[in-house]
Amino acid sequence: MKNDYPITFGTDGWRAIIAEDFTYDNLYKVAEATARYFKRHKKVENGVVIGYDARFMSGDFAAFTARVLGNRGIKVFLSDTISSTPMVSLAIAKRKAAGGVVITASHNPPRYNGFKLKEEYGGAALPEMIDRLEKHVHNIIDQNKQRPRRSKSIEQLQKEDMVKKVDLTKMYVNDIKKKIDIDAINEAGVKIAYDAMYGAGAGVIGQLVDSVTELRAKHNPSFGGINPEPLPQNIGPLFDAMKSGEYHIGFATDGDADRITAVDEKGQFVDPHRIFALLIKYLYEYKGLRGTVVKSFSVTELVDKMCERYNIPLHITPIGFKHICREMVEGDVLIGGEESGGIGIQNHIPERDGILIGLLLCEMVAVREKKLSELVEELMDEYGYHFYNRIDQQVPKKEQSRIMRSFKKGMDSIAGYPVKSRNNLDGYKYYLDNSWLLVRSSGTEPLIRYYVEADSPEKVEKILRFVTSM
Repeated sequence: MKNDYPITFGTDGWRAIIAEDFTYDNLYKVAEATARYFKRHKKVENGVVIGYDARFMSGDFAAFTARVLGNRGIKVFLSDTISSTPMVSLAIAKRKAAGGVVITASHNPPRYNGFKLKEEYGGAALPEMIDRLEKHVHNIIDQNKQRPRRSKSIEQLQKEDMVKKVDLTKMYVNDIKKKIDIDAINEAGVKIAYDAMYGAGAGVIGQLVDSVTELRAKHNPSFGGINPEPLPQNIGPLFDAMKSGEYHIGFATDGDADRITAVDEKGQFVDPHRIFALLIKYLYEYKGLRGTVVKSFSVTELVDKMCERYNIPLHITPIGFKHICREMVEGDVLIGGEESGGIGIQNHIPERDGILIGLLLCEMVAVREKKLSELVEELMDEYGYHFYNRIDQQVPKKEQSRIMRSFKKGMDSIAGYPVKSRNNLDGYKYYLDNSWLLVRSSGTEPLIRYYVEADSPEKVEKILRFVTSM
């Protein structure tokens, strides 16, 4: 059985607690499995790109992975410093590499690290790749294969040109300059507050725009004691900066800089749902771009209304950017996004990219000559008010099963609101009066996630209070 193995893969790859399950012995097994997968890849001669985030020992784990692949005869392009996930993805696409690895646990707590896999197009690993990698790992465990006692050092591999250090940041910055109207941002004098959350996005935006203040941009593997996930409770310094009145727009990215949230000039939170909707309007009406829209199951109904008005095809996927990525690879997608802040756009890599999306918001503010709060208000005036919140509840496994069974069984009403319909695409989604509730288990942590959207913040909180006290 899959759960009998100490190493199992989630949405993007493998994540585990450092020194508990994320050990060099287990990392060897995952890296060896990765080598076996890429060894037969049609683009293996173009090598594999490896990058790493700002977590504890991520650079060492990346070098170790590069050494395993290099000793198996696979050329590795290893980032010369901390790099965001989108940087690795971009490098894969530009080098036409076989794929890539990012040593990161994304938004997970500081005690975690992870092994995120990327396919040849630079996007998220599809389920087929993850399944094959996991089978290789389990075969290695069944064979009790151990680390070889003798193998070439990273220095030897570098001398033989099997491992080559590369500047992923420079490549990324040069690419972003071609995709964002940096001149418009600078000429409009847009003042930006950027919260790197001690993550991999630190130091990048200052290379692109004239006026930016970076918050929490120093290297701190403990992330200041918070999870590097840009939720309202984790971005206090950004709220404080925006309430000072010194900035036009603020945004934050997560630990590996592929997710985003924003704060307007009044210090009001602009969640990923509203960011997604704002960008649909901007890309369609002002940049004249066309294509389908893809959203995950937990994203605002506002998107549905916009697609209906614009007559844009809308595809709804289970949660996980890998599903959106597949649509981006196989079709002409204008924009794809998920509730957690992962958004990807046309004419870029089929990947979410927090820094790119943040700068696109800045471009929108500059080009439209409106404040971010005014742009949000404009959207609400057009489509009606949509408010959203999510609560992640940590519960023991037995209790988690009980709660999920009750929602699977079904309910006639929730918090006094009659249930109109249900959809079980991913978890259990209940449609109520001008509102909806989604309940699902996390794929990477011992959590139940409760997602609610309604036409008033009071209604959102009433529903959340009801379901989290069941």
